[in-house]
Amino acid sequence: MDLGMGDPDLPTPKPITNKLIDELNNIDNFKYSTYSGCAEFKEAVASFYKDQYNVDLNPDTEVLALIGSKEGIAYLPFAVIDTNDYVLTPDPGYGVYRMATYLAGGKNHSMPLTKERHFQPDFSVIPDEIKQKAKLMYLNYPGNPTAATVNLSFFNKVIYFGKKHNISIAHDFAYNMITFDEPAPSILQADNAKDIAVEFGSLSKSFNMTGWRIGYVVGNPEIIRSLSVVKSNMDTSQFLPIQKAGAFALTGDQKSVRDNVEVYRERRRVMVEGLNEIGIKVDPPKGSFYIWAPVPKGYTSGEFAEVMLENAGVIVTSGAAFGATGEGYFRISLTVPTDRLQMAVTRIKDNLLQVK
Repeated sequence: MDLGMGDPDLPTPKPITNKLIDELNNIDNFKYSTYSGCAEFKEAVASFYKDQYNVDLNPDTEVLALIGSKEGIAYLPFAVIDTNDYVLTPDPGYGVYRMATYLAGGKNHSMPLTKERHFQPDFSVIPDEIKQKAKLMYLNYPGNPTAATVNLSFFNKVIYFGKKHNISIAHDFAYNMITFDEPAPSILQADNAKDIAVEFGSLSKSFNMTGWRIGYVVGNPEIIRSLSVVKSNMDTSQFLPIQKAGAFALTGDQKSVRDNVEVYRERRRVMVEGLNEIGIKVDPPKGSFYIWAPVPKGYTSGEFAEVMLENAGVIVTSGAAFGATGEGYFRISLTVPTDRLQMAVTRIKDNLLQVK
């Protein structure tokens, strides 16, 4: 039973797939896209940001289409840092931040995210030497793997810090629409955010379109221009019918997204209650479709993941896979049906009892 992969099991909404089929019947869509993405998709992203966050974007200079947000996140260091520059990355965090930094010749400085600080970095402990050499910071809220969310006040502090030290900010907003209490803010809602920040978005999680590979980056036009130069030499943008179906998703009725969240809410309830009943104490996550849980006493993260696989037939992700600060935790994905989650809880409980 795989609770390790963050790949939605829910289908892409039918109206979006129907839109794709319609666009496939238009022979004009089989030519190259413009490198930055078709106008229809970029205008839809700008419209989405105005509707959801009251943020104004120029589709021509402040929006860039991506072949999934991962692509842009990975290319970004090549666009904005030089060899031996530092990149500030969250720990635990998405591994692409660190690997992309290394591939671009940069150096990684980890920012520990702890429960005591609500999984927010402490900028005051970053050494002055690192602040002087850092050119980029990655952030991710709602977070993977921590499922943490932040408010706009936090983003205002981030922008102040970035401008003070001339550090560009890249916010990974892949789980933007998957929240259970308050809507997640965009970093572009912060004061003067576009002076220094970009935000990566994806249709993968909110619209169940992981395999479609369609996303975007918005914000600071200079950063986007630099990223566009890298991209234009590496790819030729996404297939036009997919871009146009993505535009339809962003500008259409968002009921399917709200329905998805309710499914995840019920799955969250089942897993949180189940883990708490067997002594693995977790708080209900506020965003994303992950649960970031402490490893039971007597195990390392890797040992617990191995025992779960070998003895219970349940795949969970070791927290250490996301960085050194992730040790002592494991991640569960809620992208399997509720009955499977209930079965997983039973297997975990039985296995822990056997070990004890």
